Amino acid sequence: MKILKSFVLYTLAIILIVILTIAIYLIIVALQGMLFVPEDYMMWIFKYPASRFVLVYEILLIISFFYLLNRRTKKLAHKEPFPAQKAWRQRNKKRIYIIFIMINIVLFYMILTSVTVITNTKIIDYSYLAPQGKEYSYQDIAQIHTGVFGDQFYLPFTHSKGQFYYIIELKDGSKIDLTEVGGVKDNEHEYFMIAELDSQLVNLNIPKVASMDNFHYSTDHLDQKYTDQIRKIIKNTN
Repeated sequence: MKILKSFVLYTLAIILIVILTIAIYLIIVALQGMLFVPEDYMMWIFKYPASRFVLVYEILLIISFFYLLNRRTKKLAHKEPFPAQKAWRQRNKKRIYIIFIMINIVLFYMILTSVTVITNTKIIDYSYLAPQGKEYSYQDIAQIHTGVFGDQFYLPFTHSKGQFYYIIELKDGSKIDLTEVGGVKDNEHEYFMIAELDSQLVNLNIPKVASMDNFHYSTDHLDQKYTDQIRKIIKNTN
């Protein structure tokens, strides 16, 4: 019976943690859209790797769950923490809370400001160092890199085999992958919007490095209407 109870408890906790993580992500994306995205946008990017930092909240939720579960277990077993441990915790309780809150404020700020907006005429790049945004014209793009990630080892939550990428490199060295999308005008699929933007950029004679080497991997998990757009983008060179 205890095993069944534990199984149900852990299962419900995992479901709740996943739901809360998704909710946090959606709240952040909604705030980004409200704070940084103008009406004339084509698409906006939730920049990598900050977009993956949302998973830190999932880790914090898991740690919190096991901490509370451990405390409850000790209470039921009438076990007290070691005196030195208890004294240290009581003495530094306020300091720990302040540090925890400050770390979360900084983390949230870094995630929230990791946005790039693409309009018909310019690129606005936000960051924790430039929350007011830095504007670039299309002529400030030094190079385009596009293709499909191949069959090799990738760290979890980074990239994966068959994933399409479209990276614009600016003259100041900044790189932005337009496939890390936060939102697209009129909810159009990002591949169609990137294809439209790509035509404009290629017509401006911006250098483009494109590779069809791993294109076949994208056909394993995408419908043809999307792979057709990927092929169109990669083959559209100046």
